[in-house]
Amino acid sequence: MLFAPATLRQNILAGLTVGIVALPLSMALAIASGVPPQHGLYTAIIAGIVIALSGSSRVNISGPTAAFVVILLPIVQQFGLGGLLMSGLMAGIILIAMGLLRLGTLIELVPYPVTVGFTSGIAVVIATTQVRDFFGLTVAESGHDYIEKVQAILYAMPTMQLAETGIALITLTVLLTWQKLGTRIPSHLAALLTGTLLAWLGSQFIDGFAVNTVASQFHYSFSLFSEAVPGGTEITGNGIPPLAPQFLWPWEQPNAEGNPIGISALLLTPLFGAAIAIALLGAIESLLCAVVSDSMAGTRTDPNRELIGQGIGNIIVPFFGGIPATAAIARTATNVRSGATTPLSSVVHALFVLLAIMALAPLLGLIPMASMAALLMVVAWNMSEARHFINMLRVAPRHDIMVLLTCFSLTVLIDMEVAVAAGMGLAGFLFIKRMTELTGVKLINPASQQDNPDLPNEIMIYDINGPMFFGAAQNALKTLLSIRQEIKVVIIDMSDVPMIDMTAMVAMQSIINNLAGKGIALIFCGMEADVKLKLKRAGILKRQNIYLKRSLSGSISKANELLAPENPAANS
Repeated sequence: MLFAPATLRQNILAGLTVGIVALPLSMALAIASGVPPQHGLYTAIIAGIVIALSGSSRVNISGPTAAFVVILLPIVQQFGLGGLLMSGLMAGIILIAMGLLRLGTLIELVPYPVTVGFTSGIAVVIATTQVRDFFGLTVAESGHDYIEKVQAILYAMPTMQLAETGIALITLTVLLTWQKLGTRIPSHLAALLTGTLLAWLGSQFIDGFAVNTVASQFHYSFSLFSEAVPGGTEITGNGIPPLAPQFLWPWEQPNAEGNPIGISALLLTPLFGAAIAIALLGAIESLLCAVVSDSMAGTRTDPNRELIGQGIGNIIVPFFGGIPATAAIARTATNVRSGATTPLSSVVHALFVLLAIMALAPLLGLIPMASMAALLMVVAWNMSEARHFINMLRVAPRHDIMVLLTCFSLTVLIDMEVAVAAGMGLAGFLFIKRMTELTGVKLINPASQQDNPDLPNEIMIYDINGPMFFGAAQNALKTLLSIRQEIKVVIIDMSDVPMIDMTAMVAMQSIINNLAGKGIALIFCGMEADVKLKLKRAGILKRQNIYLKRSLSGSISKANELLAPENPAANS
């Protein structure tokens, strides 16, 4: 029963567990994306409720994810918070369109080397961006190029702060060793509590000890409108505002210069490319998460309905200050392991984050930025799939390794949009090349062999194997052009040809014209109904020198009949 007491208790406890994990992660991922931490919390609240209730999965947890960081950070740097919210809104619309067009199953066809390549590349970029806060560096401004960022970090290494580095290393140690203690307290919570407590004690009892915290790095200012106070009340502070997400128009949020971003074709055009990238990555991430959760929970997710749910969530989230969201694999796995069976757990997780904002905002502001950096380092390592990456380099076919390294390199050095596009293009090209190698024409009875003593020398039999499409047709059919002069009848066995496209039909027409010009009759043997229909519609089978037979024996009999001098069909 959905509302049985045991089920309710189980899902509530699972939601609370995931909420504890999601709270610091949502803040850290927002910071990594270039926006204040509360925007990540707003995402977890709104997306956690809306997507859970509108999507297909019963156990997926949606919110900000590490995979989005490499896309979102450049958007914020160029267009500000307003541009990020607008691109998220557009991505939501694209996701709904993808679901309605039933593209969910196509997204699942993304090659594994492409997925591992760009996720590993994303992990490297995330880890690199956290080096500054991990060591407390004073990094000079650099361009968006990855190499320039690395150079700036290396030049800034002499500015390393021992206090920041110490807090980061202690947080990292707790993150990596906590689970070995066998406690049910999530390692994220234990590590951040440890780092925060040590940073606070150090500032209280050690002279000159100071570390950057959420409160020292981020400030908020907004108006609360009230009938009692004309013009509203201006609220300012450091850290995270202790308020629930407020409704706001995305196009009224600031651009990179701090002015309302507005709506215009000049803005939406460059944001459209970013929105497509967000939608594609969100679709891939959410459907991968659904595969993981289905295997763990024994459920079955409708990929198209899940895309629609993700789209609805991403349309609503920007109106409450949330950044783009998708299903989070790690949080979903925690949810399932904690006993979740219904969307109630996701709703409870969102409500927990909401209560934490309203009750614990001042304490959340004490979290050191170095601890946040350590947390994101671990997140980056977990998503890097380093073991899978190394194993693929060791055992995968050469073509797959090429795709993997291409996606990885382009994600790190350029951006994920280019990486996925290039990776998919390269994977498609290599697939076509492999299919071309599999499709060919085989001569059954070459002149040098007498495979069939009853077969006259004037007859040649060819066997076509594999699909006849644009990549394989020209290469395969050119074999039919080398016909000996004494040949009068050519039999083509097409029983192993499952499909034919327009390029192949044009090539086939050229072969037919060539044989007809030489006075050679052509017999097609074992042609599939679909292939036959396509050739008939194209008018290719209308020539008088073309015959269709079901079997090879029937084709040979027809060929012998055509060779008989008294048979008028030979000249008809």
